[in-house]
Amino acid sequence: MSSLVDRRVLVTGGAGFLGRRVVALLEAAGASVSAPRSSQFDLTVPGAADQMLAEYQPTEIVHLAAQVGGIGYNLAQPAPLYLANLLMGTYIIEAARHASSVTKTVLVGTVCSYPKITPVPFAEDQLWNGYPEESNAPYGIAKKAHLIHAQVNAQQYGQRLAYLIPTNLYGPGDKFHPSVSHVIPALIKKCVEARESGADHVDVWGTGSASREYLYVDDAAQAIVRAAEADDQPGVVEPINLGADREVTVKETVETIAELVGFTGQLRWDPTKPDGQPRRGVDGSRANRLLGWKPTMDFDEGLRTTIDWYLANRAEAERDPHA
Repeated sequence: MSSLVDRRVLVTGGAGFLGRRVVALLEAAGASVSAPRSSQFDLTVPGAADQMLAEYQPTEIVHLAAQVGGIGYNLAQPAPLYLANLLMGTYIIEAARHASSVTKTVLVGTVCSYPKITPVPFAEDQLWNGYPEESNAPYGIAKKAHLIHAQVNAQQYGQRLAYLIPTNLYGPGDKFHPSVSHVIPALIKKCVEARESGADHVDVWGTGSASREYLYVDDAAQAIVRAAEADDQPGVVEPINLGADREVTVKETVETIAELVGFTGQLRWDPTKPDGQPRRGVDGSRANRLLGWKPTMDFDEGLRTTIDWYLANRAEAERDPHA
């Protein structure tokens, strides 16, 4: 591992849920951090990434900027979801290649890139064994294209890149607006509102049989900083899973959240709504081997801190990001 002291690190998406944690950790490690906003540089526009790097002259880049949402958003907006994410990563990779100051770029992919039916735990060499779950495919394939881009650039040009694949993130600061919320914030919001209104039931999408692996946001941020510091094998970019070593069904997730928020009514499942990918759980051994990283947050404790933050910050948590 190399030191980040006095390094100039640029973080795209640095004001976001994950980005704020990464920025704080990089600053704690002694780096000088820039986190320009999309209002300054629209990374889907040709040339914007080059202009950004020319202005900030970073030595490292952490690319976190993304257009994301839950199943409902993925189904409603697949075309812009695919194009925006594909372009942002593509332009960042190429701008970094041409910028003389940049020595390394860290890319963050998604567990949605894995095939719909993948043996659990997902190993990185299974990424190409099938098509992703349909509702997640546009986002997952756009992100997976960045892996190929990184690998061929590393091989042909010697560009240094890292590519990380986190599982479902959660934690304080997550997005709770229905248009973009993922599993955990959506369920927390439903159960809290049901308890407050005295409702006797909560409607939940799907059957509850699907499983997920939830990664606490601070654990993910630690891994990303480790990747920025790590010494790489020249010409090689290996995808690296980031997971929590615990596969949890959606049914268990909802039941735990309901208990923690004090909702005692019925959980009413709607099997006409999609479950998404049937199972998710990753093999995290490569992250441990290459980055010396393992997650530390207990799932129930992580849920409690997320619920506590939501209850104390309702207006911020439920803000519409598209407003």
